[in-house]
Amino acid sequence: MSVLSNEDLLKRVPLFGLLTSVQAASLTSTLMKQRHKRSDHVVEHGQKSNSLYIILAGRARVVLANDKGRQVILATLAAGDYFGEMSLIDNEAHSATVVAETQMDVLVLNRDGFLRCLMENPSMSLSVMRGLVQRIRHANQQIASFALRGVYGRVANILLSTAVKSDNGELLISGKISHVDIAKMVGSSREMVSRAMKDFEESSFIQKLEGGGLRVFERRSKPRF
Repeated sequence: MSVLSNEDLLKRVPLFGLLTSVQAASLTSTLMKQRHKRSDHVVEHGQKSNSLYIILAGRARVVLANDKGRQVILATLAAGDYFGEMSLIDNEAHSATVVAETQMDVLVLNRDGFLRCLMENPSMSLSVMRGLVQRIRHANQQIASFALRGVYGRVANILLSTAVKSDNGELLISGKISHVDIAKMVGSSREMVSRAMKDFEESSFIQKLEGGGLRVFERRSKPRF
């Protein structure tokens, strides 16, 4: 099996898809590959790394923790996603910690290479801005959910936003979703989340599938969560 070059890997990342061959080639000299084990802290809240991280394989979660160690999961990331760009743009410390959820392979681009790429390629700058806007919208949705919904409503929102529509129109969550992780996403206890999941199953809002996945049923009327 042939080993892909950094340039080949770079072209597979949507963020860099519009770079010219010359631009992509110039970036590869500043790229490094890294492999992180499960539970590794790739970046730390409050610290600087001066790098952009592009996920090639694996999954990560973006978390914040208080002084007592209680965590809130802000987002989950997968292959093709990137992080660290906010710190590179404003030259401030990272606003959250990114933890490898599985073994994870990443490409690392230093700050000089990232900023040069933004200045030389307006299309990439637009892609970064779109990514930042999407994160702001997601943050606004989370804030609204915490402020306006109860725990049941927040759990239901996580399930609906996590589910992917299949070819036949079903909303499916592949693989087992941890009640502990959901609790960290909605700011509640695992026991409360387990109670909500049980009630959802009994009311036919969700259905367990073989392998631990879920089928989520959209409501025609507004759910009373």
